[in-house]
Amino acid sequence: EVELVESGGGSVQAGGSLRLSCAASGFSFGHLVVGWFRQAPGKEREGVACISNEDGSTFYSDSVKGRFTISRDDNINVVYLEMSSLGPNDTAVYHCAVDGWHCDSIVVKRPQDFGYDFAGQGTQVTVSS
Repeated sequence: EVELVESGGGSVQAGGSLRLSCAASGFSFGHLVVGWFRQAPGKEREGVACISNEDGSTFYSDSVKGRFTISRDDNINVVYLEMSSLGPNDTAVYHCAVDGWHCDSIVVKRPQDFGYDFAGQGTQVTVSS
């Protein structure tokens, strides 16, 4: 069975940091782009970060650029999302997603542009003011 398992979520105060992990089970990340999107109650999904499979290029939404960093370790099939300077607007369930082509299926300009292959169940991040 192939699946993505996210971990590392939790509750932090504004200004704090968290590191999320996404582990692949039953397959390897090596040939895939991997990214994160989030969804808050009553809001559309938002793609926030992605890392390519070819040269490690990274892509971020404007809302997290400069605060979040995505990285991957294909040796252990884990992708990380380092989040800093967190604010209440970052509160959401964060999901890891993979795609065989390009990060523009995960970090999208419009919600209808999402096209990733599959995603994990997510991990909750709650930021209090």
